[in-house]
Amino acid sequence: MTPKTPSPLAARLDGLLFFPVTPFGPDGGLDLDAFRAHVRSGIDAGAAAVFACCGTGEFHALTPEEFHACVAAAVEEAAGRVPVVAGAGYGTALAIQYAGLAEDAGADGLLAMPPYLVVADQEGLLRHYTALAAATSLDVVVYQRDNAVLTPATAVELARTDGIIGLKDGIGDLDLMQRIVSTVRREVPDHDFLYFNGLPTAELTGLAYRGIGVTLYSSAVFCFAPDIALAFHRALDTGDDATVNRLLDGFYVPLVELRNQGRGYAVSLVKAGVRLAGLEVGEVRPPLTEPDAAHIKQLAALIERGRALLADGAGA
Repeated sequence: MTPKTPSPLAARLDGLLFFPVTPFGPDGGLDLDAFRAHVRSGIDAGAAAVFACCGTGEFHALTPEEFHACVAAAVEEAAGRVPVVAGAGYGTALAIQYAGLAEDAGADGLLAMPPYLVVADQEGLLRHYTALAAATSLDVVVYQRDNAVLTPATAVELARTDGIIGLKDGIGDLDLMQRIVSTVRREVPDHDFLYFNGLPTAELTGLAYRGIGVTLYSSAVFCFAPDIALAFHRALDTGDDATVNRLLDGFYVPLVELRNQGRGYAVSLVKAGVRLAGLEVGEVRPPLTEPDAAHIKQLAALIERGRALLADGAGA
């Protein structure tokens, strides 16, 4: 088998991954200045990469022109300090079009989200992702979730495909992920295929995923409380179980319970958190809706509790 071309992006994806929200103004239009400020503050806080216009960034709600503007702005703000990965989705033709826009904007890679609406078989999913990879010079991470669930055999074929460098899991089936990791390791030896925990509030399952060798994850909390997110990531990375469990029990588990109170809260509650942090990013676009006011108040209290837990840990 011909060795795959080494990935310039894979070696740079090491640390906490930042998925910024996309700000909208009072008139509902894109607020590019606020987006720049959000990206800049995240990088300054310690993000290892910026994933622009993905799920948290409301990819589904952006026009192609807005998408290009946001990715270009993220690339300018990153200025080479960290890689910028852009979302790409819908059907194969549109995913390729978005890949071209991302490449033109200077992105370093793509997060390939599930095909729109259809439930495809494994052959169809493989054709979709390999066609996308063949159409762009950007490295591609495949996002497994919803209607795009891969078998270990399909994951092997993706790992063998030039330009596809990893798999982000948004399903949470650890049995399946263990079989994927083991099968790819056996069938594609001496190849560093990346795996990401892509569940909402990924910190909640961080210990479980780490047990099967999946250490990379995206943190929605980083958008509005980077100090808490980084402290948890550092504790998880160093085996500081006391801090991990303290933050899980006192902050992350209650946050997930709050997130589960409303549809779309994996995006809208995060955006509310960014507003609570002092950056006016506007509301989510339809079909998403804003969180209940009482839930936003609970989120504010949770953030305070999380920071109190950090202070208690530092004192101890």
